[in-house]
Amino acid sequence: MDPIGKPVDEIQIIDLRSDTVTLPTREMLESILTASLGDDKRGRNDPTVRKLEDLAAEKMGMEDALLVPSGTMGNSVSVLANTERGNEVIVERNSHILKSELGSWVIIGGLIPVTVMGKLGYMDPNDVEAAIRLEGRPKTGLICIENTHNKAGGIVITPKQTKAIWDVAKDHDLPVHTDGERIFNAAVYLGTDVKKLTRYTDSVMFGLSKGLSAPVGSIVCGTEEFIAKTRHYRNLLGGSMRQAGIIAAPGIIAITKMIDRLREDHETAAMLAEGLRGINGIKLLHPVQTNIIYFDVGGLGLTGNQFRDSMAKFGVKTGGGPRSALRVVTHRGITREDIKYTIDCVKKIAVK
Repeated sequence: MDPIGKPVDEIQIIDLRSDTVTLPTREMLESILTASLGDDKRGRNDPTVRKLEDLAAEKMGMEDALLVPSGTMGNSVSVLANTERGNEVIVERNSHILKSELGSWVIIGGLIPVTVMGKLGYMDPNDVEAAIRLEGRPKTGLICIENTHNKAGGIVITPKQTKAIWDVAKDHDLPVHTDGERIFNAAVYLGTDVKKLTRYTDSVMFGLSKGLSAPVGSIVCGTEEFIAKTRHYRNLLGGSMRQAGIIAAPGIIAITKMIDRLREDHETAAMLAEGLRGINGIKLLHPVQTNIIYFDVGGLGLTGNQFRDSMAKFGVKTGGGPRSALRVVTHRGITREDIKYTIDCVKKIAVK
């Protein structure tokens, strides 16, 4: 039996492992059936893809945009298009682009990561400037930031912080790329137009899936010249698609109808964080601003994997790991009732 008295085989699965598990809306699925299609590889000949890219560029306040299959590819083509082979790329030490994307741009572009330790994901501009190398070889070619910052707990990088790094970059004639996979979460948290977060960056990648609920796809934005380069690298990486309007149609709904609802994910995350904070043996590791929560279960005498396995018995899926820290993420489909149930499950585990 679960904490509220239901047989285990009747428990609905609550999946908090990531917002990557978010399912598309019915409207998104139906949009695929009526999407106008063409061969996107042949000179932007898919009208639905063109519409999505134009909408995305306008939304970000940039000249042009490119649809790519994934965020990893989006960041890779962006880094490659912003640099020359052998350049150094300055990144935050725990950034997703370095830690979780297999270093694809390092391997493909012959690029060298130079890490700067941030505070809650934000690199001090003085530390960034100290890491820049413009004499001899290799030379710095790019500075990358991440907004929201995943490993820092979904923390938002503000326009003021972004500008401070941008000013350093421009003092040395360097481009800035933003891994903005969840940049709309940042904009919603701040209650601001996303353009204020992209004003001080040369390029940005954002995801259509996760909280925005499209089934697949990410977007890269920048100047027309930059996007022409990323299109070449997308080709090189095998990311050019034929009738990609079936991906673009849900993406259009994602960026026109699904942004404001991200606030719901922030609210359920805050609710869960508050519940966890009140349980002896649970320690929150970061402030909770958006939809990501990192916490430690060492005080319960458990590893992340043991906690994950215990929660799974109640139908709740969480992150895990050999150590005591783990992550949960709220998203569309996770209700307040789900959060209450999850907290009850954790309380039951905590008293064992």
